[in-house]
Amino acid sequence: TVEFSPFSSSACEVFAKQLDAHPPQQQHKHWAQICSGNPVNKIRGCDRYGCGYFGADRHSHKGKHVGVDVICADGATVYAPFSGQLSGPIRFFHNGNAIDDGVQIRGSGNCFFLTSLPPPSLPGYCVRLVCVHPIRYHGQIHRGQQLGRMLPMQKVFPGIISHIHVENCDHSDPTQQLTPAVPPFPQQGSHWATVCSGNPTNEIRGCDRYGCGYYGAPRRDGKGKHTGVDVICSDGATVYAPFSGQLSGPIKFFHNGNAIDDGVQIRGSGFCVKLLCIHPIRYNGRVSKGQVLGKMLPMQRVFPGITSHIHVENCDHSDPTSNLERGKGH
Repeated sequence: TVEFSPFSSSACEVFAKQLDAHPPQQQHKHWAQICSGNPVNKIRGCDRYGCGYFGADRHSHKGKHVGVDVICADGATVYAPFSGQLSGPIRFFHNGNAIDDGVQIRGSGNCFFLTSLPPPSLPGYCVRLVCVHPIRYHGQIHRGQQLGRMLPMQKVFPGIISHIHVENCDHSDPTQQLTPAVPPFPQQGSHWATVCSGNPTNEIRGCDRYGCGYYGAPRRDGKGKHTGVDVICSDGATVYAPFSGQLSGPIKFFHNGNAIDDGVQIRGSGFCVKLLCIHPIRYNGRVSKGQVLGKMLPMQRVFPGITSHIHVENCDHSDPTSNLERGKGH
């Protein structure tokens, strides 16, 4: 049967060319860059206003963040993460402040072509991009096409990490679509990535009144040995995956429900580690090397004056130091 397009023929021709170059199953594995200056869609960490990962605390622990904050400088160019239909404006604050603007993009398969073949269909993504001023609020847009510009967030929240709020219409987690496709495990390389923001060389905790952070350091008054390595990390800092792998958790270290009794395991090709004293974005699923994993928990609440750190422990209790050192500067 012959299908006739409900849109203009020129719009459909553009979509046809795009589909030829980027079939839906390929172009939507990973969303396009959203903000100029942030090619990997890096997610906002934590600042005095809160954290940018999905599920972060909101409203004084009475609510959860139902989106993801993609770092974007005030005034930067914003691009469409995927092809679809625009609708808006979207008001987030409902108070008319300088950043109370945005737009929704819904992926659509409604552009049918004059053909005897079945009509193509695009995946059903639907997102709201907030704190941006779009060029227009309606019509078709293509993946990577200029969408608008970032609004002046510093006017409203001085000192915040400026960002675009990206929220799935169904309030599910968009993190996987925002981050680059996970490479096959065997291609991840021998060195681990930076584990904590603010510590690009994976510096290991020295000694303080609570003990030392190196592998094999005395524990339990000399009756035991440290079976991991303590990577320095400030309370509330962003934590990254050291390599690509499969998540599992939660991992409890203290088994007493204190403020830092949380963590996750990552198992990849030839590597398996437990990262403790962090709160991960999620406990299951795939994660890619360098992807945001979660945030550092408030260690100072439990051990005042300690050098705050992530406990990194190989699953077989071997020494992870060489892997961390090979990651220096990466």
